[in-house]
Amino acid sequence: MIGYLDCSTGVSGDKFLGALVDAGFAPGLLRDALTRMGLDAVVVETPTVRSSGVTGAGVRVSEGGAPRREYRALRSLLEGAPVTECARAGALAALTALAEAEARVHGVDVDDVHFHEIGAADTIVDLLGIAMGLDALGIEHLSASAVTVGAGTVATEHGELPVPAPAAAALLHGMPIVPGPVGGELTTPTGAAALHTFASDFGAVPPMVLRRVGTGCGTRDLGLPNVCRLLLGDPILSAPSGDKVVLLESNIDHLTPEELASAAERLREAGALDVWQTPIVMKKGRSATLLSALTRPGDAPRIADRMIAETRTLGVRMAPYDRRLAERDVAEIDTALGRARFKVATMPNGDRIVAVENDDASRIAVGRGIATDEAARLLENEAARKLGIQPRRHRPPCDTTNPSD
Repeated sequence: MIGYLDCSTGVSGDKFLGALVDAGFAPGLLRDALTRMGLDAVVVETPTVRSSGVTGAGVRVSEGGAPRREYRALRSLLEGAPVTECARAGALAALTALAEAEARVHGVDVDDVHFHEIGAADTIVDLLGIAMGLDALGIEHLSASAVTVGAGTVATEHGELPVPAPAAAALLHGMPIVPGPVGGELTTPTGAAALHTFASDFGAVPPMVLRRVGTGCGTRDLGLPNVCRLLLGDPILSAPSGDKVVLLESNIDHLTPEELASAAERLREAGALDVWQTPIVMKKGRSATLLSALTRPGDAPRIADRMIAETRTLGVRMAPYDRRLAERDVAEIDTALGRARFKVATMPNGDRIVAVENDDASRIAVGRGIATDEAARLLENEAARKLGIQPRRHRPPCDTTNPSD
């Protein structure tokens, strides 16, 4: 599953976690982990709240006594957290990123960071909860919108600081940011640390089949929804590889078969992707041949001129097409008949097949004194056995019965 976090009114730890809860993460799992970590005095509530008419999950954290904890103490708690390795590693990475940013901003050693923004219980609740929620919901890739940071200043223990706060700005480095519709702090250092750790890319919503929507509500009244929305879904796989081509065609009724064959060969030598002939009937019942060539767009004018020069036709039709290609690789394989090149292609259903290059099959057939189709079949069967896939010239087993049975 993939996720997309809408940060159009900023992101904070509680809004991010609230979105995960609203999307289906059970907060009881977080409460149980906190209790087993010895943080049973920490109370986590996730009420359903409304923010300017939008309903979502809020996150409220409280702790009796509210002790101030240094980074090293919080790190020790997370290292022993009774959660999955993935969730533990994610929470530790986010906490470390936050502590390192605060240490740089305030000029202290990271282990000595102990001010309110790091020491409060809600920091460990938010970061551990976010890591657990992403893991529990099976979110393998998280994208996010541009991050709305706000404007003006924010009041902290260190006085009035510009928005984004210095630690948040350090964590947002390399991310797209915008000021947003209202002033004040909209993205907190904890929210920035979560994005820094868990978001892989930023921009538009990735193609997905939408399965769930989670909304996390903040506590501040902005006069508009103060929310983070989390969209979860199954990724829409990219279409099979393809490209643009141009089809060149001309009706030919004035060349002999030998002359037409020679013209077709010249077009191949000129760089046409493919050339073929189709018998047709023209006006007045005259038999003719439709000469067709497939080219890349940039080569089309040149090869069309070559078609006119080789055949003396009076016109060439040109039509652009989208071409869908099976995924393919080319491999050289040593076989009992000699070394040959093979195309290894992946079919739309996932099956893989191997096909010998016709030039190599023809060369080996001549050298062995056998028919080209027999050489191709022998080569493909041997290559298929070596690669563990199916030959293109596969003959399904015959299930007809013997007439004498």
